[in-house]
Amino acid sequence: MSASRFFTLKEARLSNNCPECYSNDSLEVVFKQKFIENTFYKAITAETVNELHCLNCDTQIFPIRWTDDIESVVDYQKRALQPKPKSIKLKPISWILIITILVLIIVSALFATEIFSF
Repeated sequence: MSASRFFTLKEARLSNNCPECYSNDSLEVVFKQKFIENTFYKAITAETVNELHCLNCDTQIFPIRWTDDIESVVDYQKRALQPKPKSIKLKPISWILIITILVLIIVSALFATEIFSF
């Protein structure tokens, strides 16, 4: 079972007007990066997403409603973003599985070459 979720990289308040309620200084953009975890490993991917919502009217603002000003500020924030590097970490069950397979391969190779026999 693979569980992918996103963790927050950066939250930034924007001083633009909300396209829904027109309040100033209530927009917040949140940048998130994808994190995958399953039985065998944990991984951080390069995939990032952003969400824009208004704290005043509690509405998510989708990109279709963004003005040019909002879009340029979000692009600026995106360029300033420093995502975590891609990484993968194997869990102990993976290491056990890898070591077991390697031992079986080595033992079968020793039996095949008749270096080791009963």
